[in-house]
Amino acid sequence: MNELRVRRAAEADLTTLVRLRDAAARWMLARGVTGQWLPGELGEDHFRRVLERDEVWLAEDAGRVVGAWELWWRDEAAWGPQPPVAGYVHRLMVDREAAAPGTGRLLLRAAEARVRAAGRSRVRLDCLAGNAPLNAYYEGAGYREVGLLTEKPQPGGVSRSFTLREKDLEDLADPADGAVS
Repeated sequence: MNELRVRRAAEADLTTLVRLRDAAARWMLARGVTGQWLPGELGEDHFRRVLERDEVWLAEDAGRVVGAWELWWRDEAAWGPQPPVAGYVHRLMVDREAAAPGTGRLLLRAAEARVRAAGRSRVRLDCLAGNAPLNAYYEGAGYREVGLLTEKPQPGGVSRSFTLREKDLEDLADPADGAVS
């Protein structure tokens, strides 16, 4: 891996975002992870809506997109009404063919740095309750379980249960620790 660079996604990146998410969905399905994401489930319209109201970030290594994530400033569907103390990470995606090991953690650190830069003290996310490897991954990255959301509606009309996870940024030693350019 050269130097990971993150930048905000733009309208011109919509096709790349769909490709990245579909590839991540296929990777999960090939490993027996069902019920999480399906290829073709989210298209350009989804990412365009997120770009209009929140943020989508891309990570590049040597000019090639290796990952992305959405950063929302509210998530009432999962967390209910909340004071503005957190950023909400959604759709953390890594290109398994292009990204070096550890890229997902670097993306989380970049998201955490962005949330801190916005003056918020927590990062929240939700992940499929039945996906034990993903829950263990986020726990290993410092995201503690704070609740369970049952029957959250999903694209395609299917409802699923999600583990709610949170990380306090105030507990981190150095705001620049793990930041990427």
